[in-house]
Amino acid sequence: MKYPTIALIAHDGKKPAMVSFVLKHKEILRHCKLYATGTTGSHIAHEDIEVERLLSGPMGGDAQIAALVATGDIDIVIFFRDPMDKHPHEPDVQMLMRICDVHNVPLATNPKAAEYVLLGATE
Repeated sequence: MKYPTIALIAHDGKKPAMVSFVLKHKEILRHCKLYATGTTGSHIAHEDIEVERLLSGPMGGDAQIAALVATGDIDIVIFFRDPMDKHPHEPDVQMLMRICDVHNVPLATNPKAAEYVLLGATE
């Protein structure tokens, strides 16, 4: 089985949910190539999970992940967005979502959707 390459992103209010998700699925994710935006990646790496950290989202990390999606280097994007907060880099977020749609890359924006996508991709 080929395990997917996954991008992990979480807004500040959703970082605990991302860490919880990663720990719950650690046995699967340890076989996957993981990319993450800066701070999210720090939280994941702190749990002793190998992850390639990119820039933080507002500093261009969302755009870096979008570029990886566009070049076919990312199979799944898991982006726990916080719908209850404002984000100054919202145009980057919208661009990333559009790129996922353009390139037919699954995008999960909450833990339940992420679980379904991850388990479906690794069956």
